[in-house]
This record gives sequence, C-alpha cells and structure tokens, in this order.
Amino acid sequence: MNQPFMPVLESFTRDWPDLGAAYGTATGAAGALLRHDDAVLPVLTRLATHRTARDELLRAVATLAGAPRELARHGPPQLGRVAALLPPHNLLLSFVVHGLVPALYADEVVLRPTERTQHTANALHKALTKHLDPALMERVQLTDATPEEFAPVCAEADAVVCWAGPDGARATMTAIGERPLFLALGPAPDPLVIGPRTDPAAACRAVLRARLHNSGQDRLCPDVVFVHRLRLDALVERLRAELSVLTVGVRTWPDTVLTSMIYIEAVERTARFLEENAAHVVTGGTADPDRMLVEPTLLVLPESPAFHPPELLAPVFCLVPYDDPALIREWARAPEELDRGRYASVLGEPRLTGETLGTAALLRNTTAHDAEDGNRPFGGFGPHAGGVRHDGRLLGRPLLLSQEAALRRPVITGPLR
Repeated sequence: MNQPFMPVLESFTRDWPDLGAAYGTATGAAGALLRHDDAVLPVLTRLATHRTARDELLRAVATLAGAPRELARHGPPQLGRVAALLPPHNLLLSFVVHGLVPALYADEVVLRPTERTQHTANALHKALTKHLDPALMERVQLTDATPEEFAPVCAEADAVVCWAGPDGARATMTAIGERPLFLALGPAPDPLVIGPRTDPAAACRAVLRARLHNSGQDRLCPDVVFVHRLRLDALVERLRAELSVLTVGVRTWPDTVLTSMIYIEAVERTARFLEENAAHVVTGGTADPDRMLVEPTLLVLPESPAFHPPELLAPVFCLVPYDDPALIREWARAPEELDRGRYASVLGEPRLTGETLGTAALLRNTTAHDAEDGNRPFGGFGPHAGGVRHDGRLLGRPLLLSQEAALRRPVITGPLR
C-alpha cells in the first residue's frame, strides 16, 4: 500500500531569530537612545541642523521599537554577515536601519560610512557603544576600509546594502560576486505635486517642510515641484515672503533652518545649475563654494515635461507649472525618470490616480518624509533609486532587508509565528 503524500517543510539549517530576545534588545536600545539623547545629538549636529537631528533621533527610536514586529511580519532567517555602505546623510537612522536592526538577526554587521562622514560615524558608534546593550553593539562593526578593501568583506556576506549612484552600485555588484543578496539604493527627484484643490497656505507649508529638511541636504527633499496654475501665483508669493525671513545660524541652534552646506560637490553642482537657469530665478540665485553657502532660491521653470533636475542637495525650489496632469505623467514616463522613480507626493490633485506615477510610489496627501517608515519597504520601482539583484541585474521595487532576506531563504515555509 502506498504511503500517503506528506508535505516536507524545509527549513534553514541555521537557527531562526529569537523574537523574545529581539523585543527586549530593540526596545532597550530605543529607550537608551531617548535617555542619552544628550550624547547623541551633539554628534548628529555635525551633519544636520538641531531640528533635523531631533527628528532623526525620534525616527530611529520608532524604528528600533518597531523592529520586533518587522521581524515577526517577515520572518528573516538568521544571517551570518550583513555588510552595508552607508549614505552620506541620516547617519543615525541609517545606522539603525542597516546596522542595529539587522544585528537582531545577523551574527555580524559591518558598516562602511563615506569618507566624508567617517569621523562623525566613529563618534556616533562610540556614543552608541557606551550607552546601548553591549551584546548588540559587539555585533556591529564600523570600518574605514577603502572600496577595494571592503569588496572582499562584502563578497563573504550573506547580504549587502549599497547606497550609491547607478555606476557605483553596478561596480560594487560586480566586485562582490554572485553569492550575496544585493540591495542598491540611490538618489531620486521625489517630485511634489501641488494640485488645484490644495489650500495655498497648506501648500506653502508642505513645500517648505519638504524642501528645507536639513537645509535641503536630505535624500527625500523634492528636486521638482509641479504646481497647478490656479495655485502658482499664490504659492510663489508666499514662498518669496517665507524665504526672506528664514532663520540662518549654526547647526546646534534649535531654531536654525538654514545653515552652511556640508558637501562641496553639492554646492558646486548647485552653482552650475543656478547659472544655467538664471533666467528662471524669482528670488535668490547665489551659491558660494568658498563659503559653502547656498542662498535659498526659488525658480519658476517653463511648463514642460522636459525638466529633469540633478540631485540638488541645497535649499533650491524648482517649480514647474501645469494645467493638465498629463504633463506630469509624460514627465514620469521619460527613461531617466523611470530609472530613478522612488516617491511622488501628490496634494490636492485627484486626477492623478493609481498606486504609481511612472515607477515612483504615489503618496496621496502626504510627503515622503512623513510617509517614510524604517520598518517598511523603502521607495518605489525605479531600479537606480532602489533595486535588488535578480539574474545579474537590478530589479526595482520597494526594499527592506528583512523582507528580501526572507524571500531569498531556501524554505517552503519558516516557523509559524
């Protein structure tokens, strides 16, 4: 008599993360960050305004507090090594998302900051090591290795996260070989749409908050703002008035909105952009690489889908008028925008429907900063803005390391939680 068929439940040969232990470790780290903010904030204000640093700390705390639920939701297997090339901004949040949270389900996490942020990253790692659980921090290492020295470390990892432009991501993907799970994240324009149903005062506040986060030096600041012509004049006048009275000061002042820039490359790129588009400047228009200053600048560009901005890590507001949202859809379907689609924030424009705008995830009546959640997949479907390696190429989709690790595991099912 034949034996009845019994399904085989394959399992990863390694242990699965202990959710009970992860809960205690993560919530303990979140509480320690809040209790010792006086040790962390002075480090963060080397790169960010006090207001931005405080916001980043609260986001980091929320991400740590949400980590146990993230692990329960996705069920990643226990990994050996995770390696990450950190972005030049949001140092603490990046340290948490790519370091502390993966350390809950990995034996070792190796983080490589950019050369420009190495000193600040070392100071942050020292502060966290002093105040967080030693058992957690001993699994998180910081390295000053060169890209060539870091490649073998990544090649031996189970998972690699790389913040870089498309060329850098492809070079890293090639250098580390086929073995690791590879996630690449890069810059994107993250457009903001101000539709005809948006209140002018609310529109002005949303644009200012989105563009001036850390004086414009943030990966989620919108590089282009599409404004319906019914709201254009009112928004321009309000922005002109607000930009003339912004608080300028050092990063450590609690009320500082504008401060000096951090990266000379960004200032030089902004200076070239403003020179090329001088005819469209409404107010401002000065970038001084010698003093590392960029004057808050408002531009109104022609009504056209042909404007594809560079990454403007500066307080520069690029407004593009529109009457018909078909112009915005045409802009989003351009090849360069399909490659780098991440988020599109749409306020008061009901004619833009669906879940995406091109390859960008459509956020309705909220901005990318407000929607970002460190425990949820990040981004849209543009492979240059965020992609996972699949068959030798980057497949664009919203990314979260724990989710991608779970999808890659060689199991039919994992533990039932």
